Amino acid sequence: EASFKDAVVYVGAQKNNGSQIPASSLPAPMFSRNDFSVWSILKKCIGLELSKITMPIVFNEPLSFLQRISEYMEHTYLIQKACSQSDSIERMQTVAAFAVSAVASQWDRTGKPFNPLLGETYELTREDQGFRLISEQVSHHPPISAFHTESLAGDFVFHGSIYPKLKFWGKSVEAEPKGTITLELHKHKEAYTWTNPFCCVHNIILGKLWIEQYGTVEIVNHSTGEKCVLNFKPCGMFGKELHRVEGYIQDKSKKKCCVIYGKWTECMWSVDPQVYEAHRKLEKRGTTDTRKQKQEEPEAVNEDADEMPEVQETVAVIPGSTLLWRISSRPPHSAEMYNFTNFAMTLNELEPGMEGVLAPTDCRLRPDIRAMENGNIDEASIEKERLEEKQRASRKERAKDGEDWSTRWFQLGTNPYTGSQDWLYTGGYFDRKYTDCPDIY
Repeated sequence: EASFKDAVVYVGAQKNNGSQIPASSLPAPMFSRNDFSVWSILKKCIGLELSKITMPIVFNEPLSFLQRISEYMEHTYLIQKACSQSDSIERMQTVAAFAVSAVASQWDRTGKPFNPLLGETYELTREDQGFRLISEQVSHHPPISAFHTESLAGDFVFHGSIYPKLKFWGKSVEAEPKGTITLELHKHKEAYTWTNPFCCVHNIILGKLWIEQYGTVEIVNHSTGEKCVLNFKPCGMFGKELHRVEGYIQDKSKKKCCVIYGKWTECMWSVDPQVYEAHRKLEKRGTTDTRKQKQEEPEAVNEDADEMPEVQETVAVIPGSTLLWRISSRPPHSAEMYNFTNFAMTLNELEPGMEGVLAPTDCRLRPDIRAMENGNIDEASIEKERLEEKQRASRKERAKDGEDWSTRWFQLGTNPYTGSQDWLYTGGYFDRKYTDCPDIY
C-alpha cells in the first residue's frame, strides 16, 4: 500500500512569520541503513512500477512527499526577480534558473519521502520569502499530489500536480515526475509551463546510493511564444556529464537568443550563442587527442555496483557569461540529517500555537513522520502501519456505501494554457474553516 513510489522525487516547507528563528537541525540524527536488505523486497519487481510495494521505514526520510514538493519554493527570490524584469528573454532566463533550482534539493536525498495519505494536506507560509503554499493528496491510486503557491504581494501564482511514476531497473530506481507545472506572472500577464526531469537513484541493492537527473525540460512562455529547452544530461561513460544541464532560449521565430549551461547541483549561467559556439570549437580541439587515447582502452564490464563517477571540475565559466543562480550551501551536519537543506530542516517544525491553526490533515500532525523525526523508529513503523490500515478501512467503507472520495481544496479541471487535465485550487483554505476535513490520522 505504501510504497517506494515517491522514492526519489522532487520537492517540502514551514510557517515562519519572522518572529521565530527557523529550525537549523532535526531533533535526532538518521538511522544507519546498513542492516537492511532492499534486495529481498525488490527482486520480485524488476521492470514493474513500485506503487504497491511496502518498504521498511528505515529507507524513508521524515517528510511527506507533499513537504518535499514545497522544496520547489526554496529559491522563490528568482520568481520575484523575474516579476521585476522588463525584458521577456531575461525573464525566461530567470524562470529557467528557477526550474533548475526547484529540483536542486534532490542532490544526495536518497531517503524516500512518506507517501501522503489520501486527503493529507500541507501548508507553508514564509513571510520572509513572500509566499504561501497549500498542497493536498488528491488521489491514492495513482498517487497524485496537487499544490498551489501564491505570492503574498499578489505578483505570481505557481501551481501544478505531480504523479511520480517509479520503476525499478535491477540496480536503480527511476522516477518519472508526470504532471505539468505552471508559473503565472501577473504584472506581465505571462504564463510559463514545464515538466520536471527524470530522477534516478543508483545502487539500490549494493554500494553507495547516488542520484542523477536527466531528460529534456521544455519551458514555454504562452504569452510570447518564447521557449527554453534544457537538457539534463545523463552522466555518460566517464561521468563527464554528471549533473550537467545545457540548453537555449529561442524566440517565437525559433531564433536562438542565448545559451544556458551549468549544473543542477551548483549554478546556472547564460551566454550569447555565438560566444558559446566559438568556445565549444576551441574545447573540441583540445579534447580530440585525449579522446583517441581513451577509445583504445577496453571498457570493463561492471557486474557490481554502478559506482558514482568522480565529481568532475566545477562548471567551467565561459568568458562573457552572466550568473543566473547559485545553490545555497547545506548545513554542516546535513549528512547525519538525511542530507536535508536548511529549507528542508524547517518543513516539519511545529511551532507553539500552530496546532490550533493548522488543518487537522496537515503533515506536521502525522504521528509516524513525527516519531521518525524524533528518532523513534519502532513507534514510527507501528504508526505508519496503523495509518495505512485506517486508510484501507475507510476505502472499504466508501466502496460498501457506493461513495466516491471528494477532494477538499482542489478539483480536476483543464489547465488553461496547455489544455491538458490538471488539478486546480478551488480557494478558501486560508479562511481556516476546517469543519468538514476527513479524519485521516
